[in-house]
Amino acid sequence: MMLKGKAWKFGDSISTDLICPGRYFHLRSNLPELAKHVLEDADHEFAAKMKEGDFVVAGSNFGLGSSREHAPTIIKLAGVSAVLAKSFARIFYRNAINVGLPLLECDTDKIEQGDEIWVDLATGIIRNKTKDIELTARPLPKAMLNILNDGGLLSHIQKHGDFKLD
Repeated sequence: MMLKGKAWKFGDSISTDLICPGRYFHLRSNLPELAKHVLEDADHEFAAKMKEGDFVVAGSNFGLGSSREHAPTIIKLAGVSAVLAKSFARIFYRNAINVGLPLLECDTDKIEQGDEIWVDLATGIIRNKTKDIELTARPLPKAMLNILNDGGLLSHIQKHGDFKLD
């Protein structure tokens, strides 16, 4: 699966509170509305200016904090095709895969705000078309690719009638 979009660059330790601001807690039952506020405390222009298919690119420990699924869910609902980071908080990582949001761990230092990025999830190859360089991420395991291809864990289970990963 090849993904293409523009990079939106963030730093280290982007918490679930920065992803999903607590002041919008009342919108947790209206996720499309909550998605309009995704990452606004980290970059107030992100939700309004990002385009469907764009990438969130960050440093280390992306998604630290609470274990609520709202954070990866609203990133996906906003239209982000994948998150690229040096590392992810463990619970955020699993929640993201479970809701169908692809994550790749890679060295993001060579990606800048606005760079045009192409990502092959199956191989972990990331092409920064703006800088004409290629980066390598740890490829996702086949089981996770299957979950992502089915749209998340719930869709995967509904499709296969069982917890089948391969």
